[in-house]
Amino acid sequence: MSAPPAPPPQQHAADAPPAERTGPGLVRRVWASYAFRRIRQSVFVIWLVATITFLLMHFMPGDPIQIMAGRLNSSGMSHEQAVATATNIISYDPNANVWVQYLDFLKGLVTFDLGNSLTNPSKTVFEHVMEYLPWTLFAVGAGVALAIVIGLTVGMAAAYRRGSAFDHAMTSIGSFLTGVPNYILIAAVIVVGYTMLGVLPFLDMRGRITAGVEPGFNLVFFGDAIFHAILPIIAFAFTATGSFMLNMKAATTEVLTEDYVTVAQARGLKAGRISRGYVGRNAMLPIIPQIALQLGTLVGGSIVIEQILQYPGAGQMLMQAISNRDYPVVQAAVIILATSVVIASLIVDLFLVRVDPRIKTEGQEA
Repeated sequence: MSAPPAPPPQQHAADAPPAERTGPGLVRRVWASYAFRRIRQSVFVIWLVATITFLLMHFMPGDPIQIMAGRLNSSGMSHEQAVATATNIISYDPNANVWVQYLDFLKGLVTFDLGNSLTNPSKTVFEHVMEYLPWTLFAVGAGVALAIVIGLTVGMAAAYRRGSAFDHAMTSIGSFLTGVPNYILIAAVIVVGYTMLGVLPFLDMRGRITAGVEPGFNLVFFGDAIFHAILPIIAFAFTATGSFMLNMKAATTEVLTEDYVTVAQARGLKAGRISRGYVGRNAMLPIIPQIALQLGTLVGGSIVIEQILQYPGAGQMLMQAISNRDYPVVQAAVIILATSVVIASLIVDLFLVRVDPRIKTEGQEA
Protein backbone atom coordinates (compact mmCIF):
# COMPACT_ATOMS: atom_id res chain seq x y z
CA MET A 1 0.00 0.00 0.00
CA SER A 2 1.52 3.26 -1.11
CA ALA A 3 1.93 6.15 1.33
CA PRO A 4 -0.39 9.12 0.91
CA PRO A 5 1.06 12.02 -1.02
CA ALA A 6 2.77 14.65 1.09
CA PRO A 7 0.83 17.91 1.50
CA PRO A 8 2.06 20.78 -0.63
CA PRO A 9 4.51 23.10 1.15
CA GLN A 10 2.91 26.14 2.76
CA GLN A 11 3.60 29.38 1.02
CA HIS A 12 4.52 32.39 3.08
CA ALA A 13 3.31 35.89 2.22
CA ALA A 14 6.83 36.88 1.20
CA ASP A 15 6.99 33.89 -1.20
CA ALA A 16 3.59 34.62 -2.77
CA PRO A 17 3.53 35.22 -6.51
CA PRO A 18 4.00 38.87 -7.49
CA ALA A 19 0.46 38.96 -8.92
CA GLU A 20 -1.02 38.23 -5.47
CA ARG A 21 1.18 40.82 -3.76
CA THR A 22 0.55 43.63 -6.24
CA GLY A 23 -2.49 42.60 -8.25
CA PRO A 24 -6.12 41.74 -7.47
CA GLY A 25 -5.04 39.77 -4.39
CA LEU A 26 -3.56 42.87 -2.81
CA VAL A 27 -6.68 44.89 -3.68
CA ARG A 28 -8.90 42.27 -2.03
CA ARG A 29 -6.78 42.21 1.11
CA VAL A 30 -6.79 46.00 1.38
CA TRP A 31 -10.55 46.14 0.72
CA ALA A 32 -11.25 43.50 3.41
CA SER A 33 -8.84 44.96 5.97
CA TYR A 34 -10.23 46.35 9.23
CA ALA A 35 -8.78 49.81 8.66
CA PHE A 36 -10.26 50.21 5.17
CA ARG A 37 -13.61 48.85 6.36
CA ARG A 38 -13.72 51.46 9.12
CA ILE A 39 -12.77 54.19 6.63
CA ARG A 40 -15.65 53.13 4.34
CA GLN A 41 -18.06 53.22 7.27
CA SER A 42 -16.84 56.69 8.25
CA VAL A 43 -17.29 58.04 4.72
CA PHE A 44 -20.81 56.60 4.59
CA VAL A 45 -21.72 58.23 7.91
CA ILE A 46 -20.42 61.62 6.73
CA TRP A 47 -22.42 61.33 3.47
CA LEU A 48 -25.55 60.33 5.40
CA VAL A 49 -25.19 63.28 7.80
CA ALA A 50 -24.61 65.66 4.89
CA THR A 51 -27.66 64.38 3.00
CA ILE A 52 -29.98 64.56 6.02
CA THR A 53 -28.73 68.07 6.81
CA PHE A 54 -29.34 69.20 3.22
CA LEU A 55 -32.90 67.83 3.22
CA LEU A 56 -33.76 69.31 6.62
CA MET A 57 -32.51 72.75 5.67
CA HIS A 58 -34.36 72.83 2.34
CA PHE A 59 -37.68 71.57 3.69
CA MET A 60 -37.75 73.82 6.73
CA PRO A 61 -40.32 76.62 6.60
CA GLY A 62 -39.00 80.09 5.97
CA ASP A 63 -37.13 81.91 3.22
CA PRO A 64 -33.78 83.68 3.82
CA ILE A 65 -34.74 86.36 1.31
CA GLN A 66 -37.97 87.16 3.15
CA ILE A 67 -36.13 87.16 6.52
CA MET A 68 -33.56 89.69 5.30
CA ALA A 69 -36.26 91.70 3.55
CA GLY A 70 -38.17 91.92 6.81
CA ARG A 71 -35.12 93.36 8.55
CA LEU A 72 -34.57 95.90 5.78
CA ASN A 73 -38.26 96.77 5.83
CA SER A 74 -38.16 97.42 9.59
CA SER A 75 -35.31 99.89 9.04
CA GLY A 76 -37.53 102.11 6.86
CA MET A 77 -37.11 100.59 3.40
CA SER A 78 -40.26 99.79 1.41
CA HIS A 79 -41.26 96.15 1.02
CA GLU A 80 -40.53 96.09 -2.71
CA GLN A 81 -37.12 97.68 -2.26
CA ALA A 82 -36.34 95.37 0.64
CA VAL A 83 -37.16 92.24 -1.37
CA ALA A 84 -35.15 93.49 -4.36
CA THR A 85 -32.15 94.34 -2.17
CA ALA A 86 -32.29 91.01 -0.32
CA THR A 87 -32.55 89.11 -3.61
CA ASN A 88 -29.52 90.97 -4.91
CA ILE A 89 -27.49 90.30 -1.76
CA ILE A 90 -28.46 86.64 -1.33
CA SER A 91 -27.48 84.52 -4.31
CA TYR A 92 -30.00 81.81 -3.51
CA ASP A 93 -33.06 80.67 -5.41
CA PRO A 94 -35.47 78.80 -3.11
CA ASN A 95 -37.52 77.68 -6.14
CA ALA A 96 -34.62 75.92 -7.89
CA ASN A 97 -34.82 72.17 -8.49
CA VAL A 98 -33.92 70.28 -5.31
CA TRP A 99 -31.97 67.59 -7.16
CA VAL A 100 -29.88 70.21 -8.95
CA GLN A 101 -29.16 71.90 -5.62
CA TYR A 102 -28.29 68.53 -4.06
CA LEU A 103 -25.83 67.63 -6.82
CA ASP A 104 -24.24 71.08 -6.59
CA PHE A 105 -24.04 70.61 -2.83
CA LEU A 106 -22.29 67.23 -3.16
CA LYS A 107 -19.90 68.66 -5.72
CA GLY A 108 -19.03 71.52 -3.39
CA LEU A 109 -18.64 69.08 -0.51
CA VAL A 110 -16.13 66.95 -2.45
CA THR A 111 -14.19 70.01 -3.66
CA PHE A 112 -14.34 71.73 -0.24
CA ASP A 113 -16.23 74.64 -1.78
CA LEU A 114 -19.45 75.15 0.16
CA GLY A 115 -20.12 78.60 -1.25
CA ASN A 116 -20.61 81.88 0.58
CA SER A 117 -22.71 82.80 3.58
CA LEU A 118 -26.16 84.04 2.57
CA THR A 119 -26.21 86.73 5.25
CA ASN A 120 -22.56 87.70 4.75
CA PRO A 121 -21.75 87.10 1.06
CA SER A 122 -18.30 88.68 1.33
CA LYS A 123 -17.06 85.64 3.27
CA THR A 124 -16.91 82.02 2.27
CA VAL A 125 -18.68 79.50 4.44
CA PHE A 126 -15.36 78.03 5.56
CA GLU A 127 -14.04 81.44 6.61
CA HIS A 128 -17.28 82.15 8.49
CA VAL A 129 -17.21 78.82 10.36
CA MET A 130 -13.51 79.09 11.21
CA GLU A 131 -14.17 82.37 12.99
CA TYR A 132 -16.17 80.45 15.62
CA LEU A 133 -15.18 76.76 15.54
CA PRO A 134 -11.64 77.05 17.03
CA TRP A 135 -13.03 78.70 20.18
CA THR A 136 -15.44 75.81 20.78
CA LEU A 137 -12.78 73.20 20.06
CA PHE A 138 -10.42 74.96 22.48
CA ALA A 139 -12.97 75.05 25.31
CA VAL A 140 -14.19 71.49 24.71
CA GLY A 141 -10.66 70.10 24.31
CA ALA A 142 -9.44 71.79 27.49
CA GLY A 143 -12.54 70.63 29.37
CA VAL A 144 -12.11 67.01 28.26
CA ALA A 145 -8.37 67.10 29.07
CA LEU A 146 -9.18 68.36 32.56
CA ALA A 147 -11.85 65.69 32.94
CA ILE A 148 -9.42 62.96 31.85
CA VAL A 149 -6.81 63.96 34.45
CA ILE A 150 -9.31 64.28 37.31
CA GLY A 151 -11.72 61.50 36.36
CA LEU A 152 -9.18 58.76 35.65
CA THR A 153 -7.04 59.57 38.67
CA VAL A 154 -9.94 59.71 41.11
CA GLY A 155 -11.67 56.68 39.54
CA MET A 156 -8.56 54.55 39.84
CA ALA A 157 -8.00 55.68 43.43
CA ALA A 158 -11.61 54.83 44.29
CA ALA A 159 -11.18 51.34 42.84
CA TYR A 160 -8.08 50.73 44.99
CA ARG A 161 -10.03 51.91 48.05
CA ARG A 162 -13.34 50.25 47.16
CA GLY A 163 -15.75 50.06 50.03
CA SER A 164 -14.15 52.97 51.87
CA ALA A 165 -15.69 56.35 52.67
CA PHE A 166 -13.58 57.88 49.88
CA ASP A 167 -15.00 55.37 47.40
CA HIS A 168 -18.60 56.07 48.41
CA ALA A 169 -18.08 59.85 48.31
CA MET A 170 -16.41 59.85 44.86
CA THR A 171 -18.99 57.45 43.43
CA SER A 172 -21.79 59.73 44.62
CA ILE A 173 -20.09 62.80 43.16
CA GLY A 174 -19.49 61.01 39.85
CA SER A 175 -23.12 59.91 39.64
CA PHE A 176 -24.26 63.47 40.44
CA LEU A 177 -22.04 65.02 37.77
CA THR A 178 -23.15 62.47 35.19
CA GLY A 179 -26.86 62.73 35.97
CA VAL A 180 -27.26 66.52 36.20
CA PRO A 181 -26.96 68.46 32.89
CA ASN A 182 -23.83 70.60 32.72
CA TYR A 183 -25.76 73.77 31.88
CA ILE A 184 -27.64 73.47 35.20
CA LEU A 185 -24.38 72.97 37.09
CA ILE A 186 -22.67 75.95 35.46
CA ALA A 187 -25.77 78.07 36.04
CA ALA A 188 -25.56 77.16 39.73
CA VAL A 189 -21.87 78.16 39.75
CA ILE A 190 -22.78 81.57 38.29
CA VAL A 191 -25.62 82.10 40.76
CA VAL A 192 -23.48 81.21 43.77
CA GLY A 193 -20.22 82.80 42.63
CA TYR A 194 -21.56 85.96 40.99
CA THR A 195 -24.98 86.69 42.50
CA MET A 196 -24.63 85.40 46.05
CA LEU A 197 -20.91 85.67 46.90
CA GLY A 198 -19.84 88.30 44.37
CA VAL A 199 -16.43 86.67 43.81
CA LEU A 200 -16.97 85.59 40.20
CA PRO A 201 -16.47 88.38 37.59
CA PHE A 202 -19.06 86.89 35.25
CA LEU A 203 -19.74 90.10 33.30
CA ASP A 204 -16.04 90.51 32.52
CA MET A 205 -15.70 86.85 31.50
CA ARG A 206 -18.28 87.03 28.72
CA GLY A 207 -17.15 86.97 25.09
CA ARG A 208 -13.96 85.57 23.58
CA ILE A 209 -11.36 88.20 24.51
CA THR A 210 -11.32 91.54 26.25
CA ALA A 211 -11.76 94.62 24.07
CA GLY A 212 -8.38 96.01 23.08
CA VAL A 213 -6.49 92.72 23.32
CA GLU A 214 -5.01 91.86 19.94
CA PRO A 215 -4.89 88.17 18.93
CA GLY A 216 -1.35 86.86 18.56
CA PHE A 217 1.21 84.41 19.88
CA ASN A 218 1.87 86.16 23.17
CA LEU A 219 1.12 85.58 26.84
CA VAL A 220 -1.31 88.49 27.05
CA PHE A 221 -3.61 87.04 24.40
CA PHE A 222 -3.39 83.45 25.67
CA GLY A 223 -4.00 84.50 29.26
CA ASP A 224 -7.01 86.62 28.29
CA ALA A 225 -8.45 83.84 26.09
CA ILE A 226 -8.15 81.35 28.96
CA PHE A 227 -9.77 83.83 31.35
CA HIS A 228 -12.82 84.12 29.08
CA ALA A 229 -12.92 80.34 28.49
CA ILE A 230 -12.72 79.29 32.17
CA LEU A 231 -16.47 78.89 32.64
CA PRO A 232 -17.03 76.97 29.36
CA ILE A 233 -14.09 74.71 30.21
CA ILE A 234 -15.55 73.99 33.65
CA ALA A 235 -18.98 73.37 32.15
CA PHE A 236 -17.65 70.91 29.57
CA ALA A 237 -15.53 69.19 32.24
CA PHE A 238 -18.46 68.59 34.61
CA THR A 239 -20.23 65.77 32.76
CA ALA A 240 -17.06 64.21 31.31
CA THR A 241 -15.39 64.06 34.73
CA GLY A 242 -18.26 62.10 36.28
CA SER A 243 -18.42 59.67 33.36
CA PHE A 244 -14.65 59.05 33.30
CA MET A 245 -14.57 58.66 37.07
CA LEU A 246 -17.27 55.96 37.17
CA ASN A 247 -16.01 54.09 34.12
CA MET A 248 -12.40 54.11 35.27
CA LYS A 249 -13.42 52.82 38.69
CA ALA A 250 -15.40 49.95 37.11
CA ALA A 251 -12.60 49.09 34.66
CA THR A 252 -9.90 49.21 37.35
CA THR A 253 -11.96 47.06 39.73
CA GLU A 254 -12.33 44.43 37.01
CA VAL A 255 -8.62 44.49 36.10
CA LEU A 256 -7.60 44.09 39.76
CA THR A 257 -9.26 40.65 39.78
CA GLU A 258 -7.27 39.38 36.78
CA ASP A 259 -4.73 36.61 37.24
CA TYR A 260 -1.80 38.54 35.77
CA VAL A 261 -2.18 41.20 38.49
CA THR A 262 -2.10 38.50 41.17
CA VAL A 263 0.99 36.96 39.55
CA ALA A 264 2.71 40.35 39.41
CA GLN A 265 2.01 40.88 43.10
CA ALA A 266 3.32 37.39 43.91
CA ARG A 267 6.53 38.16 42.01
CA GLY A 268 7.13 41.04 44.39
CA LEU A 269 6.82 43.87 41.88
CA LYS A 270 6.42 47.33 43.35
CA ALA A 271 2.86 48.62 43.74
CA GLY A 272 3.59 51.65 41.57
CA ARG A 273 4.83 49.51 38.69
CA ILE A 274 1.82 47.21 38.93
CA SER A 275 -0.52 50.20 39.04
CA ARG A 276 1.00 51.86 35.95
CA GLY A 277 2.13 48.93 33.84
CA TYR A 278 -0.53 46.32 34.56
CA VAL A 279 -3.65 47.88 36.02
CA GLY A 280 -3.77 51.39 34.58
CA ARG A 281 -2.76 50.41 31.05
CA ASN A 282 -5.40 47.70 30.73
CA ALA A 283 -8.11 49.67 32.52
CA MET A 284 -7.63 52.51 30.02
CA LEU A 285 -8.61 50.37 27.01
CA PRO A 286 -12.42 50.66 27.44
CA ILE A 287 -12.07 54.36 28.36
CA ILE A 288 -10.39 55.47 25.14
CA PRO A 289 -13.52 55.14 22.92
CA GLN A 290 -15.51 57.10 25.50
CA ILE A 291 -13.11 60.02 25.14
CA ALA A 292 -14.03 60.38 21.46
CA LEU A 293 -17.71 59.98 22.35
CA GLN A 294 -17.47 62.70 24.99
CA LEU A 295 -15.78 65.04 22.52
CA GLY A 296 -18.61 64.58 20.05
CA THR A 297 -21.32 64.93 22.68
CA LEU A 298 -19.84 68.09 24.17
CA VAL A 299 -19.19 69.77 20.82
CA GLY A 300 -22.76 69.01 19.73
CA GLY A 301 -24.12 70.18 23.08
CA SER A 302 -22.15 73.42 23.14
CA ILE A 303 -25.17 75.41 21.92
CA VAL A 304 -26.82 75.72 25.34
CA ILE A 305 -23.57 76.34 27.23
CA GLU A 306 -22.45 79.07 24.82
CA GLN A 307 -25.85 80.74 24.98
CA ILE A 308 -25.82 80.79 28.80
CA LEU A 309 -22.23 81.98 29.08
CA GLN A 310 -22.43 84.26 26.02
CA TYR A 311 -19.34 82.59 24.59
CA PRO A 312 -19.26 83.13 20.79
CA GLY A 313 -18.40 79.65 19.55
CA ALA A 314 -19.71 77.22 16.96
CA GLY A 315 -22.90 76.56 18.91
CA GLN A 316 -23.88 80.21 19.00
CA MET A 317 -22.96 80.60 15.32
CA LEU A 318 -25.15 77.61 14.44
CA MET A 319 -28.16 79.07 16.26
CA GLN A 320 -27.74 82.39 14.45
CA ALA A 321 -27.41 80.66 11.08
CA ILE A 322 -30.56 78.60 11.72
CA SER A 323 -32.58 81.67 12.70
CA ASN A 324 -31.36 83.51 9.58
CA ARG A 325 -31.97 80.47 7.32
CA ASP A 326 -28.33 80.69 6.26
CA TYR A 327 -28.38 77.23 4.69
CA PRO A 328 -24.73 77.00 3.55
CA VAL A 329 -23.42 77.94 7.01
CA VAL A 330 -25.77 75.51 8.80
CA GLN A 331 -24.83 72.69 6.45
CA ALA A 332 -21.12 73.41 6.77
CA ALA A 333 -21.25 73.70 10.57
CA VAL A 334 -23.16 70.43 11.03
CA ILE A 335 -20.98 68.55 8.54
CA ILE A 336 -17.72 69.86 10.02
CA LEU A 337 -18.80 68.99 13.55
CA ALA A 338 -20.02 65.54 12.50
CA THR A 339 -16.87 64.90 10.45
CA SER A 340 -14.60 65.85 13.35
CA VAL A 341 -16.45 63.39 15.61
CA VAL A 342 -16.35 60.61 12.99
CA ILE A 343 -12.64 61.14 12.35
CA ALA A 344 -11.90 61.18 16.08
CA SER A 345 -13.80 57.90 16.46
CA LEU A 346 -11.93 56.42 13.49
CA ILE A 347 -8.55 57.40 14.93
CA VAL A 348 -9.49 55.93 18.30
CA ASP A 349 -10.61 52.64 16.71
CA LEU A 350 -7.42 52.30 14.68
CA PHE A 351 -5.35 53.13 17.76
CA LEU A 352 -7.19 50.51 19.82
CA VAL A 353 -6.51 47.88 17.17
CA ARG A 354 -2.80 48.58 17.50
CA VAL A 355 -3.01 48.36 21.30
CA ASP A 356 -5.45 45.42 21.48
CA PRO A 357 -5.50 43.29 18.26
CA ARG A 358 -8.41 41.25 19.66
CA ILE A 359 -10.77 44.03 18.52
CA LYS A 360 -9.87 43.41 14.87
CA THR A 361 -10.30 39.66 15.27
CA GLU A 362 -13.73 40.04 16.88
CA GLY A 363 -14.80 42.43 14.13
CA GLN A 364 -13.74 39.99 11.41
CA GLU A 365 -15.61 37.12 13.11
CA ALA A 366 -18.74 39.25 13.40
